[in-house]
Amino acid sequence: MKDSMPILLVEDDRIDVMMFKRALEDLKITNSLIHLTDCKEALEYLINEDNEKPWVVLADLNTPQMDGLEFLTAIKANDALKQIIVIILSGSDDEEDIAESFRLGAAGYMVKPPDYNKFIEMLRTIHAYWTLSELPRESVVSQSDCPGTLQ
Repeated sequence: MKDSMPILLVEDDRIDVMMFKRALEDLKITNSLIHLTDCKEALEYLINEDNEKPWVVLADLNTPQMDGLEFLTAIKANDALKQIIVIILSGSDDEEDIAESFRLGAAGYMVKPPDYNKFIEMLRTIHAYWTLSELPRESVVSQSDCPGTLQ
């Protein structure tokens, strides 16, 4: 099931997007990629019931109209979206940003490495963890019963 669900990447840096796409290919990750450049745009996408929901959202901490922390706040306040897995990506290892991300319900906080080989290892680790992690089926438990799961 997770292999058929898309990955949502929220990233405004074109070079990071190109590196991400290349890493998906190199790792042979076949999930489709939905790329949006701003967290506000991503929130609007997720709120629209006609759009396919991702199994994971990788969101840049700093996007122009809405940052990753505002995005997390909005998602976790929305009953229909609060179980979506969100991992924050940032160029910064600022302790306050890390602590706030987890306080707001992020499933992870990853510092984007500038080196491609380290970037690919980061993505491999994220993919392996969430591929191996069991998620409850919607018919078995309600969303509010299990944090970090999708609809």
